[in-house]
Amino acid sequence: MSTGGGAPKGVAEGVLSAVRPDQQPGDGRYPVAWLHITAPGRGAIPAATSACACGRDRSAVGHRKVHDLIADHTAHRELCPLRIPQEGRAAA
Repeated sequence: MSTGGGAPKGVAEGVLSAVRPDQQPGDGRYPVAWLHITAPGRGAIPAATSACACGRDRSAVGHRKVHDLIADHTAHRELCPLRIPQEGRAAA
């Protein structure tokens, strides 16, 4: 017996099946470097990792070393070859 048309079974009623365009289009920026810090609580020893798409990968354990790694990660932003415009690229 025919059900008389309509949507094929298996598709929930009221659910859109088409893919919608991204509601928040990107602005051309993308992440290059990541700083991950874990500080589990009082009395615990903090740890941190700093990674960059240029291949830089560092880690630290302990309060002083984590603070030093944070400063190093911040300084790397100014020195990273992926963030510094290349002469040939800037001239083009």
